Amino acid sequence: MVGGPKNATTPPLNTHKLLHRATFNRLYMAVYTVALLSLLYHHIHTLLNSPSTTSFIFTLLLLLSDLVLAFSWLCTQAFHFRPIRRHEFIENLETMIVKQAKEFPAVDIFICTADPYKEPPIGTVNTALSVMAYDYLPEKISVYVSDDGGSQATLFAFMEAAKFARYWLPFCRENNVVERCPEAYFNGSFYGSSSPDALKMKTMYESMKGRVENAVESGKIEEEHIDDNEEMQEAFAKWTDNFTRQVHPTIIQVLLANTKDRDVSGKLMPNLIYVSREKSKMHPHHFKAGALNALVRVSATMTNAPIVLTLDCDTYSNDPQTIKRALCYFFDPEIRSTTAYVQFPQIFRGLNKGDIYFCEHKRLFQINPLGMDGLLGPNYVGTGCFFQRRAFFGCPSSFIQPELPELSPNYVVKKPIGSVEILELAHRVAACSYENHNAWGIKLGFRYGSLVEDYYTGYRMQCEGWRSIFCSPKRSAFLGDSPVTLIDLLSQCKRWTNGLLDVLFSRYSTITFGFQKMGLLMSFAYTYYAIWPILCIALTIYAFIPQLALLKGISTFPQISDPRFLLYVFLFIGANGKDLLDFHLENGTFERWWNSQRMWMICGLSSFLFGCIDYTLSSLGISVRGFDLTSKVQDDELSKRYDQGTFEFGVASPMFVPMTMAAIINVASFVMGSIGLFRSGIRNMEGLILQILLSGFVVINCWPVYEAMVFRSDNGRMSTKITLIAAFLTSIMCLLAY
Repeated sequence: MVGGPKNATTPPLNTHKLLHRATFNRLYMAVYTVALLSLLYHHIHTLLNSPSTTSFIFTLLLLLSDLVLAFSWLCTQAFHFRPIRRHEFIENLETMIVKQAKEFPAVDIFICTADPYKEPPIGTVNTALSVMAYDYLPEKISVYVSDDGGSQATLFAFMEAAKFARYWLPFCRENNVVERCPEAYFNGSFYGSSSPDALKMKTMYESMKGRVENAVESGKIEEEHIDDNEEMQEAFAKWTDNFTRQVHPTIIQVLLANTKDRDVSGKLMPNLIYVSREKSKMHPHHFKAGALNALVRVSATMTNAPIVLTLDCDTYSNDPQTIKRALCYFFDPEIRSTTAYVQFPQIFRGLNKGDIYFCEHKRLFQINPLGMDGLLGPNYVGTGCFFQRRAFFGCPSSFIQPELPELSPNYVVKKPIGSVEILELAHRVAACSYENHNAWGIKLGFRYGSLVEDYYTGYRMQCEGWRSIFCSPKRSAFLGDSPVTLIDLLSQCKRWTNGLLDVLFSRYSTITFGFQKMGLLMSFAYTYYAIWPILCIALTIYAFIPQLALLKGISTFPQISDPRFLLYVFLFIGANGKDLLDFHLENGTFERWWNSQRMWMICGLSSFLFGCIDYTLSSLGISVRGFDLTSKVQDDELSKRYDQGTFEFGVASPMFVPMTMAAIINVASFVMGSIGLFRSGIRNMEGLILQILLSGFVVINCWPVYEAMVFRSDNGRMSTKITLIAAFLTSIMCLLAY
């Protein structure tokens, strides 16, 4: 199928096709559904004929876990019903612009950061420089950097970036540089070290990097590094003794203006604006969504571009043609009126060979969006996403007028961004009290009500009637950093868990509200993510109950001679085999797939479980949840262990306790079961074979835990405290079971 205008004389801007795997997927769904119904029938039959109270309890728990897993599987089928793949024709876009005497639209780029120690400013600078150097009219680009932590070091870093950009942008143009992130270019294969210009640029970059890192390390800005102009001195003067991350005034600083600033080749520069919104203890911050809404308003008063790109501070551009790829959809007359955003996949650099923590989230960022794209479009993942500004102001057919005409997406800014009137209005809309008694975060802008503001915002937009596009070119459009420690990943997933439960149990629940507004399949797709935390019920039951039953000699699964034994084998192999196939079709490896299912088990017994507990306590008013940043800082020893594929358990976190308990009880049940099998033979133990196999499967997955508990002596080994607590609790559990 071809997108674009139906007029045959107009070349298409994009095309898409249904993937061949769709037919197989639908056949698989039918067969597997029958098998699942048979399993549930078997559970109910066994439950009604349980010979003892203990057997009844074990069977009831397994039925509960299988109901959770079955519903999760049912939801995932929405991703496989109609997967499509798209392709863009950038050359046709440029031809159309010329023939129809149109102009390329302006683009506002939002980059968010919050903590200079967890998110080093030099990384944010690299992200900004990579998008400032897009193969696009520089006077049409405005880069807004949101510094929610209000750091002098971050402002100083962008002062330095503005100076370096005057040389970097023309260097990229003149040398046809593809890798336009300086750090990636100088450390990659594209860097021509023999070129005098390249050597000069590297020297300039390293000098800038050194000044920025020294400022972060020292915590202060040397006066000789501050530009000798009144504006910059006034900006730094706002950091008084009372200035904190939680309480500080608005700071908006225009570092480059495309009406006056030029690079060394004489061409105009993109706008570069530093923004730190006002914060007060008396007003909610709404974390990242609040910062993004402040940027939506501030950018509206200064440039008001019709296209908005949102980026995390560590997600740099990897393709200078990316804006034009997105425009191939926004300029398509058949879909532009209902297209809210174009989402690019989140791809990570620096992953070790096996991706031991499964940071790439291939299903979330690459496989599932293909299926959602065949329905109403992918969910918003927080970075690498181009929005139509109009989408922040109500559904496609009903425009919500903001409280100020200057904030309307149709408003034309006529004054320079550095003028007194513009800056006064920008400061006004960035005030912490500005959102009082208006629709921002409720009906306008990025939506409040969940810690996963990206998922929630995309979901609400699609419920309003917008659709989205998944654009996944061969060359990754963006590359980002990922957590390199287990605790960072689990903390990130725990935050997601809290946010997903916020949505699931809200008035906008994906199960009820989503079904009414988007239909069954899209509702299932969003519900699959929303019920992630609840999977901890099934994973916890399967990690402990069959093993405890095995230690007591109670059979919870059919005997080998029972035909239902093959049903369990089919369900296990069918689910994992299909998942592996999907992984392989999107260029995944077996090693990474194995680590992905291992991490699924680990998350179920840690971040999902603790996230559910945290959410419950918070709902009861017992605890207060916060927004935990993932650290982007690495030390050499930790990086070395990560590159070698060694798990990091060095932090004595309570989240490690349940997984350690599961590791202990599974190895105990597997050993005891194997001894019994050796002594009594298969015929006398055939009712326990599946439990022994399950324990063995968990033991194999838990090898990194055993290694960290017993065999390692480095700083990443399991804390002795965690091991002793887990062993004690496991002993109590076994005693209670007996």
